Amino acid sequence: MRRYPPIADHGLVGDLQTAALVSSDGTVDWLCAPRFDSPSVFASLLDHDRGGHFTVSAATERPPVQLYLQDTAVLVTRFLAESGVGEVVDFMPVDRPEHAAGRHRLVRILRVTRGRVRFTLRCRPRFDYGRARHRVDLTGDTVRFDAPGARAVLQAVGAVRWSRDGDDVHSELTLGEGGTAAVVLTVGDADDTPVPPLAYPDVMALFEDTRDFWHAWVRRSRYHGRWQDMVNRAAITLKLLTYAPTGAPVAAPTMGLPEQIGGGRNWDYRYTWVRDGSMSVGALLDLGYVEEAHAFRGWLGDRLRAGRTVSGEPLQIMYRVDGDPELAEEPLDHLEGYRGSAPVYAGNGAAGQLQLDIYGEAVLALSRAVHDTGDAPPYDGWQALSGVLDWLVKAWDRPDEGIWETRGGQKDFTYSRLMCWVAFDRGIRMARDFARPADVQEWTMARDAILRQVMERGWSTRRRSFVQNYEDTTLDASLLLMPSVGFISPKDPRWLSTLAAMERELVSDSLVQRYDPQASPDGLRGSEGTFSLCSFLYVDALARAGQLGPARYGFDKMLTYANHAGLFAEEIGATGEQLGNFPQAFTHLALITAALSLDHEMDALG
Repeated sequence: MRRYPPIADHGLVGDLQTAALVSSDGTVDWLCAPRFDSPSVFASLLDHDRGGHFTVSAATERPPVQLYLQDTAVLVTRFLAESGVGEVVDFMPVDRPEHAAGRHRLVRILRVTRGRVRFTLRCRPRFDYGRARHRVDLTGDTVRFDAPGARAVLQAVGAVRWSRDGDDVHSELTLGEGGTAAVVLTVGDADDTPVPPLAYPDVMALFEDTRDFWHAWVRRSRYHGRWQDMVNRAAITLKLLTYAPTGAPVAAPTMGLPEQIGGGRNWDYRYTWVRDGSMSVGALLDLGYVEEAHAFRGWLGDRLRAGRTVSGEPLQIMYRVDGDPELAEEPLDHLEGYRGSAPVYAGNGAAGQLQLDIYGEAVLALSRAVHDTGDAPPYDGWQALSGVLDWLVKAWDRPDEGIWETRGGQKDFTYSRLMCWVAFDRGIRMARDFARPADVQEWTMARDAILRQVMERGWSTRRRSFVQNYEDTTLDASLLLMPSVGFISPKDPRWLSTLAAMERELVSDSLVQRYDPQASPDGLRGSEGTFSLCSFLYVDALARAGQLGPARYGFDKMLTYANHAGLFAEEIGATGEQLGNFPQAFTHLALITAALSLDHEMDALG
């Protein structure tokens, strides 16, 4: 087991309530339970010694090879040796939310396809981010790990025999050609409901059900464009990162993975951002996933009606997956951090920030959902939404922290004004299209005032570009969304000039920075890589502007930065390494959007 494998050297498995990262050498080094935002069971990715892990390994002459079964979330890690070829198949069965009962299963099937292979298994759980001690009870083929408020039960199926190693367990076994065995880890709440015994046919039934679930889900996609495999993988990743009981997607399944190795930008992304979730609605609807889009719409509508936030605003930028707004940020100083990148944070202090753009993204998502089905918004939901827009009439013209959650003070961010324009514009359309009561005159006056303000104060005559905020002339990649939301034509001279300015200052070999923190200090120490989200937004903007050659070239180059399993983290470092929390939902939805735009523009050429 490597001390810290590269961030990208992982595949993701999950059951739509939590997820695990499995490194390419067969180590589960990240798993929280029973939810994405629960404390960790395995977290050796953040502390090799204290975090805990679950390893299945084999001595081989060549590095292991990892891949997904086509169009599934079933992960296969293959061990290739002169003496034989073995593999471990990892997956998490997808239970109906009402049947999960706070417990989640990670299934690991061992099998040998040629010769003989000796496997070594080590299970070392460390509950509550490595802070809680546990006791172990070994009875026959079953191991039970108990910690305060949490439990893990490890079952062996076949030739696996456990031996105690302090409060942990290990096993060694040799399988010949065609030989199989399995281990099933059940994690979650510390209730006394017994875990039913399993035989190998039960394990294979779980495998077949899981494989068939993902095949059936992918078949619902209506995408048949040029990048089928990558779009399918991105869609599966978005699905894996969605908490099924509420329909809320998390930004990433991890916390604390650094934007700069050794730096301090190590945030917790295991929550639902209104912005990220809202922007996923369009991508999901474009692919034909109506059920998922409407589940998030329901979650978002509940947040609007509840009005419970720590910020005191009608919405806050992020919530827990169940809608809880409390996300107090806590440094976990006992953890070393990935390759010494500390401190590691649990919770996210940015939850209390003012980011006015979220109202635009929220209304855009609700508008897209109702227009896609043709169903009028329900009266109670409309009342909540129109009340927020009435409030926004008086609240939009304020400095805020902006989309990138900087900690350098509030400013008049152009992107925030842009998305407030979107909120009013889409609200007006819904009111008119569905004959809903609204103060359309006030909304229209606010919408038009924002457009005039952005054109006058968000535009730099000297730079010939739209800029990040009204106080300086820094460029900002968030403005790549201006044409896609309809604020400006993608071929308007002002926009083409802005795109050219971004290419000169923010783009390097098709990779895009969010902004230049040297030109516009963000109050955070350290630096960061290029943002994969922004790189895909750049492709989308180029395609809409009719620059199809650079757009396609940029898109194809971006795909080369995917890891071996087709997954992307948040950022790409100077030498092409993936950085930040992994995999990031925002990046994958932007990949889908860029592919759809490219297909549309290329098809239009005939």
